[in-house]
Amino acid sequence: MLGNENSKSQVLVDMAEKNTRYEKLVHVYHRELYRFAYWLCRDPDIAEDLVQETFLRAWRSLDSLLDQKAAKPWLLTILRRENARRFERKQFDYSDVENDTLVDEKSVTLDDEMEQTVIQRQIAKLPDEYREPLLLQVVMGCSGEEIAEILDLNKNTVMTRLYRARNQLKEALSRDDEQLKGASN
Repeated sequence: MLGNENSKSQVLVDMAEKNTRYEKLVHVYHRELYRFAYWLCRDPDIAEDLVQETFLRAWRSLDSLLDQKAAKPWLLTILRRENARRFERKQFDYSDVENDTLVDEKSVTLDDEMEQTVIQRQIAKLPDEYREPLLLQVVMGCSGEEIAEILDLNKNTVMTRLYRARNQLKEALSRDDEQLKGASN
């Protein structure tokens, strides 16, 4: 009977440790995951659902996270897969209404807000293979190695995609700039 009591107390200790690890993950990464999820889906409710589902899956497989330094790429990978599952599960109704844009509330002038909106729209127009690495780098602050791990790609491939994404974004923004200059003349 003493052995049974020891095993029960060990289970409680293990659960408490797992709960503490989990709470730390949520505390540290919730805001970053939400920000990335919002960039992926452009809907605050869906973004929150994605983050909740990500943390639910993280809880279920928390024991598989052996290296705490890998937590961020691990969680981002789960979130990306959850976002992909969203399209497998649901057929969307399409409309002609343009997606909401993410607005930086710290912008001081209307010109700053317009510039940010134009940049966000151009980023959204990039193909997924270029948009995702760029968002992971710019929005999430991931390194090339982390992006390679998250996207399951070679680091050189990631760096090439980042380079191409920046170039495509620069070209699109300069085209927009030229169009604006032509329209004002």
